[in-house]
Amino acid sequence: MAKGITSRSESYSQWYNDIVIKAGLADHSAVRGCMVIKPYGYAIWEKIQRQLDDMFKATGHQNAYFPLFIPKSFFSKEADHVEGFAKECAIVTHYRLKNDPNGKGVTVDEDAKLEEELIVRPTSETIIWNTYKGWIQSYRDLPILINQWANVVRWEMRTRLFLRTAEFLWQEGHTAHATKDEAMEETIKMVNVYAEFAQKWMGMPVIVGTKSENERFAGALETYCIEALMQDGKALQAGTSHFLGQNFAKAFDVKFQSKEGTLDYVWATSWGVSTRLMGALIMAHSDDNGLVLPPMLAPTQVVFVPIYKTEEELAKISEKVNELKKGLEAKGITTHFDNRDTVKPGFKFAEYELKGYPIRIALGPKDLEKGTVEIARRDTLTKEFINQDLVVDHVVKLLDDIQQNIFNRALSFREESTTKVDTYDEFKRVLDEKPGFVLAHWDGTAETEEKIKDETKATIRCIPLDAEVEEGKCIYSGKPSKQRVIFARAY
Repeated sequence: MAKGITSRSESYSQWYNDIVIKAGLADHSAVRGCMVIKPYGYAIWEKIQRQLDDMFKATGHQNAYFPLFIPKSFFSKEADHVEGFAKECAIVTHYRLKNDPNGKGVTVDEDAKLEEELIVRPTSETIIWNTYKGWIQSYRDLPILINQWANVVRWEMRTRLFLRTAEFLWQEGHTAHATKDEAMEETIKMVNVYAEFAQKWMGMPVIVGTKSENERFAGALETYCIEALMQDGKALQAGTSHFLGQNFAKAFDVKFQSKEGTLDYVWATSWGVSTRLMGALIMAHSDDNGLVLPPMLAPTQVVFVPIYKTEEELAKISEKVNELKKGLEAKGITTHFDNRDTVKPGFKFAEYELKGYPIRIALGPKDLEKGTVEIARRDTLTKEFINQDLVVDHVVKLLDDIQQNIFNRALSFREESTTKVDTYDEFKRVLDEKPGFVLAHWDGTAETEEKIKDETKATIRCIPLDAEVEEGKCIYSGKPSKQRVIFARAY
């Protein structure tokens, strides 16, 4: 089945598309720029969603839901916000259709024009802060810690499944606080939640940092992010957390009475990750044989494939498989027994390799005689024979080893693909010859950042939070700089 996958060296873009389609993760839809997430892809998203939801709730957040439609006037209230999203908005202008008088299907009823046009949400700050105005009167009403699982629409012209689609799924946190310090603490807390999830569950190393002013979320005073490096040397922004200050509270007149009896504007944050994480998962770990999934996010961690010729052999194999399945499931491991008789074992092996199942266990009549099973691991494509009595304990350890190996492999790649440069010529040469993260001095000005972007298509991915103070000179302007920032070409 993997024969239909383009190699990464031949075309990384086509390789990615081949895996998404052939592994059954998603499909193109009849609506331009939108995707259909297929059951297997959605099962992975559900694992991502379930774990993040648990992490949000463990930090005191609750889920709620706000409308898909936002009055256009709301976007006019925060100038930076509307400017940031104006070119991506889908707009509802009418509320009714009618039969075309010429018999050509249906047409818009011109008499059903909305009094105020509605924006299909690209993000929910405006509708939520308009709502918070009715919820907040006193410091006793704070903090409000709300998360929403939803879909959003950003009218993209150039789309790619999971990475950039006109409609996508995500979560967006929106919190309200009595003080600046509380809001800032929340902002940093949530970007660290994302970092923990990416590294522990996705097996994907990330760098935590702040965005430059040019790259901040529209309407934010500070944007924190996690940045990951994909196998083609391009960066991917995997999650963001925004300190919004009092901008939205002022735009929607959300004030509260403090303990001292004064009226103050509320302090705000917002933060989110999306189905873009699915794209990151694919590009960070997969190979030319197909998808590679970290066990902690694999819908099925172990698949059993029987090898038999007669129904009697299948019956004996099934008895042993069900015994092993029961032992594994008692340890919290998800399993599947593929006893289909419509395809051969070789087809099944290729299918599960393509779909990235972490462990495949094959069992035939000779294995029953010897008391062994054949265990294949997806990350290294290696096989071994294990005594049946040791399978459960061995698989538990093996899944942990695969999870760690996937992370270590991605971390090694990132380290090998990170380069320090001190001159602009060296910067340009490294971008072309050794794609990856480039650590370079920058003078801190938007003008320099824009010029570098225009000339090289590389952007400042983040200013790392753990960066050391290092006196130097900007690679472009030669002006003084106190630390290196991370440049890269990016998705």
